[in-house]
Amino acid sequence: MDFANFIKKFQYNYAMIIGKIDYINLLPFYIFLKKELKHSADKAALTYYKGVPSHINRLFIKGRVEAAMISSVVSKKYACTDFGIVAHKRVKSVIVCPGENKEDEESNTSNVLAKVLGIKGEVIIGDKALLKTDGCIDLAQKWYERYRLPFVFARFCYKKNPKAYKALAKKFLHSHTKIPHYILSRYTKRSGLSHKEIKNYLQLIDYKIGRKEKQSLKKFFQLQR
Repeated sequence: MDFANFIKKFQYNYAMIIGKIDYINLLPFYIFLKKELKHSADKAALTYYKGVPSHINRLFIKGRVEAAMISSVVSKKYACTDFGIVAHKRVKSVIVCPGENKEDEESNTSNVLAKVLGIKGEVIIGDKALLKTDGCIDLAQKWYERYRLPFVFARFCYKKNPKAYKALAKKFLHSHTKIPHYILSRYTKRSGLSHKEIKNYLQLIDYKIGRKEKQSLKKFFQLQR
């Protein structure tokens, strides 16, 4: 069975329960999913099981969702694909700003990364971080400066049906998803960013976990311990 027929087969014969992190950096993936998921129950689950990274991590650990983009610090215990959230240098959406030491409740990986790098201050992640610049430190940039490696913030992992989720991830990595104008406008209104700022930010995000990215994950896990 060729790849296209395999995708078609699992779309129509297997219900997929996927958790959704509603951040701009995963916008291309969820646009892709809306086209790929054929069951109405799949799409309903994507709407129902959504939240910030720390919440999706908990849903995944408890088995409420069977696949999701989960934080790297959590992912090492699970089976994962080569699809993730990667920053090669800057990321802009994971920063530490001046002030008292404070973790971001939405985060798992970024809070640990700040400690690993020895950077003190307030950790801020996600879309809200994109509006802050003054005096803040980009954690992905600092990681690159220190280790000359990209940083992997999260990985798409699964608890069952590996063939289905690996195929889904592979198809996304080979896709070229365009974001419709009306969706950009919705996120512009929600985030306070312009269309251009959203597009420029997405240029900083890569989704393929290759050799260097795996090397970086190994380094991060070692330092975490």
